[in-house]
Amino acid sequence: MSRLEVRKTYKLYVDGDFPRSESGRSYPALDHRGEIIARVAAGTRKDLRHAVRCARKAQPGWAARTGYNRGQILYRIAEMVEDRAPTFAGRLRATGASTGKVRREVDQAVDRLVWYAGWADKYQQVVGNVNPVSGPFFNISTAEPTGVVGVIVPDEPALLGLVSRVAPVIVSGNTAVVLASERWPVPAITFAEAMATADVPGGVVNVLTGQRSGMISHLASHLDVNAIDACGADPEMMVGLEEAAAGGVKRVVRPPEDRMDRADNRAAQSPYLISAFTEIKTVWHPKGL
Repeated sequence: MSRLEVRKTYKLYVDGDFPRSESGRSYPALDHRGEIIARVAAGTRKDLRHAVRCARKAQPGWAARTGYNRGQILYRIAEMVEDRAPTFAGRLRATGASTGKVRREVDQAVDRLVWYAGWADKYQQVVGNVNPVSGPFFNISTAEPTGVVGVIVPDEPALLGLVSRVAPVIVSGNTAVVLASERWPVPAITFAEAMATADVPGGVVNVLTGQRSGMISHLASHLDVNAIDACGADPEMMVGLEEAAAGGVKRVVRPPEDRMDRADNRAAQSPYLISAFTEIKTVWHPKGL
């Protein structure tokens, strides 16, 4: 017997839950042929403010966890993505990618999560240092998380681009407010469903879908956001984004000039992407005491 397929309405992912947008609105997510494959929540500025509050509340507890424990949780996310590989492949095929490319992207996303999980208790050894000083002192620099980071995800590659920007942000103890791709939102919110079953504490990663042009400037100007990863921002957005961020003295990581650097090569898999969202704290301690 024939039956009608149940089309899914995706919600936001905020504080570990899946709330509807405060507006109650959604919009159609289209595949590469222009056909509707699902409906996605249309996030608003009010949703963004709520996500930032949740991220701020979660950040001290997340940063207080050991690097080893954060690595375990990132590895668990990789397990959940691996377990749902056929689902992610279906979501990515809707973007028009070939079967071979889809399989590679899912595999690369899993591998990248595992790679960053391995750095969770090691990046300090690369970023931190015992500094040579003249005098009877120890001078030690260590990296601390910046705080709440707004992440503007690139449209392509839809899954690997998301993973490549979120993983280095949260591995050091930051929390993230993610503006998903407006063109291909379904892989991002499907990734949120994997995180919801992967021991990720509520508020560590918050995913908002909807019209990004109405939220980017608000994210950049929000005084409780400490940094912006603008990887997915269009060049014409950058001037306004950086002006808005300057009001709160935010760090802004600009999009790579080469679009391939966003996910597809070594520049997107580096401990220096972790350090981009850390602050260096230096302490002095006298010797012999």
